[in-house]
Formats: sequence, C-alpha cells, structure tokens
Amino acid sequence: MSARSTFPIFLLAFFVFTGCELSNSVEAAEEQDLIVGGVNLTEVFAEPSDAEIQSVLVDWSARNPVASDVVIVEQAEVSLIGGVPATLSIVSHDVDGVTHYGAVIAPDGLAAGAAPVLVYAHGGDGGVSVDGEALLLLSLFPDLAPHFVHVIPSFRDEPLSYNGQTWQSQGPASPWDKDVDDAFALVDVATTLAPAADPTRIAVLGMSRGAGVGMLMAARSSSVQRVLGFFGPTDFLGPFVQEVVTEILEGTPRQLPGLDVLSEEFVLPYRDGDISLEQVRSELVRRSPVLFIDRINNLQIHHGTADTIVPVSQAQRMIDVMQASGRSADTFEAFLYEDGEHNPFTLEGSLIRGADFVGGMLTGSSS
Repeated sequence: MSARSTFPIFLLAFFVFTGCELSNSVEAAEEQDLIVGGVNLTEVFAEPSDAEIQSVLVDWSARNPVASDVVIVEQAEVSLIGGVPATLSIVSHDVDGVTHYGAVIAPDGLAAGAAPVLVYAHGGDGGVSVDGEALLLLSLFPDLAPHFVHVIPSFRDEPLSYNGQTWQSQGPASPWDKDVDDAFALVDVATTLAPAADPTRIAVLGMSRGAGVGMLMAARSSSVQRVLGFFGPTDFLGPFVQEVVTEILEGTPRQLPGLDVLSEEFVLPYRDGDISLEQVRSELVRRSPVLFIDRINNLQIHHGTADTIVPVSQAQRMIDVMQASGRSADTFEAFLYEDGEHNPFTLEGSLIRGADFVGGMLTGSSS
C-alpha cells in the first residue's frame, strides 16, 4: 500500500480515536452533574457570577421600604431593667402595600437624636412575642437597654403578640428578603414615634433566621453599624441548602424556618418549569450574606458545634470568606462553642461578648 493511501486511513483513525475520547469526556462531565428529581443541582448551586450579584444590588437600590398609614394600636408604660421607664407602642403601618405590625420601645428622658436603634430580629417563622422573648432578651442587656430605642418587627404573614393580644401582619411571606424591608420600615416608624432615635446608627440582634436578616440589613444600608448574630444562615448556595433542596425534591423535607416558602415559591416551581434558573438563583443569591461582606460594617457571630437546625458550617463559611478578604478582628468576630446548640443559653459567654460588642456603639469604639 502506498504512502498516499495510508495517510488518510491513519488520519481517519486519529479522528475516530480522539472523537471517542472527546465524547467520553463530555459524557463524564455530564455524569458529574448532580440531578435530583429532574433538577440539575450543579447548575442551581454553581458559584454566582458578578452579574448575578450586581443584579441583586440593583434590585435592592430600587427598593424604598418606608412606612405609611402609621397607627398606634396599643401603648403602655413599661419599665426596663433597673427601673428605667419607657413607652412601648404597638403600631400598624403599610409597607409594599401590605399591613405590617411591630413594636417600638423608647426609654424616657433621651435627647432628640441621641439614641441608636436596636432591632430585634427574631428566629423561626411563628412570629414574635413582645412581652415574651423580646423583652426577655432585652433584659439580658441591662446596661444597654436604657440607651437604645428598640424596634421589634414581626415579618410578613406572621403574628405579633403583646399582653394577651395578637396582631397579624399581612403577606405573602418572604423569609430573609422582604424581612429586611419590614425591619427598615419599622425603623422608619420609630424615628417618628421616638424623636430620640437616630436612624443612621442601627444595631441588629438577630437569632437564627433573624441573624441572616441582620446581616442582609447591613449589606443593604451603611446605617446598620453592628450586627450581633446567633446561629444564622450565611450562604444559600452552599452544601447545607443544597442538602435541604435535595430533600425537598425527594419528598422528604425537614422542618426548618422559611422552608415552606423556599419549597413552594422557588424549588418546586423551578422543577415544574414555572420559573427560570435565573430566577431561582437570584433568590438564593439575595439571601446569602457571604456574597456581600464588603458592604457589612461590623459583625459578631456566635454558633454552637452541636446545632442541628442551622449547622455550624454556616458560621464557618462566613469565617472563611471574611478571613480570605483580610477582615480584622476590629470589624469581624466569630465564636464557635463546642457542643453548643441552637440556643444562646448553651453558648457560654456569648451574651456578655455580645453586650460588649453592641455597647461599642455607645462608646464609639469599632469592636
């Protein structure tokens, strides 16, 4: 056989061989994608692009969560720890066209504009009790409470209770995302009801869901100067939420705050083709404080290693991102507690550390 006739055969063999290699490589890459219930989770939980993050920032900048139609529905004189008198107001107001309820506690005797605002962002999705959990937590900060105007929002589609009465905020529920709008709208109310409130100096005490809300508030406004977060979610694009979504798609969802909305509004509609990949990823991005750390001023987080509700990996993710960015202890602190659970009272020393941190707003220190 001549050289002229062997060359095309060799060339053909080369392309057949390399073509098989290429085909096998493509098939292998496809096999690496995690498909659950017809949903490509590898695509859903891929690293976010700069464009996706910027799109969320544009949306945030277009929002204007101010309150309208403010009505005081209940008012009482209360005593803070130490006997400091204060006025507690339960208020209704409209935000984004829905009626929302919250509480404002203003210590007596404070000069106009002299008091920072302390927002209590509650955990769970069962609403908030003003004379239960909220005042209990404030009592744990006796040296701070008389110097702040306190803002206690319920969130959309949730109850707020006080003194045996309950008021229901309208919906639809929007855990973490529109929770932020609700909190800012109530801060807006507080500046009217309590002239002592300084809306440019806000601290947030957040528990679980509320810790995520606090971090996102800081990402949206430089007025939020301190966030004290206990066992909150930080990254909705990480392994924890991917595991939760896997369970939803397999029909075995766990009981977690905000999970019903995540499932019914985003995960299942995406599976059914009712919303796009772009839409579902946008919802995960906007709920992930780790993607916006350059916008968060001062943050202190506390998390237990035995937390079965929000795993400590969520705190560790924030720690890793903050350390990689070069953040110092002056603006970011994290405390992990061996065998600590989803309860601040199992995190020994956390409340003392938290009080010192929030108290920095009164002394002017940065940590």
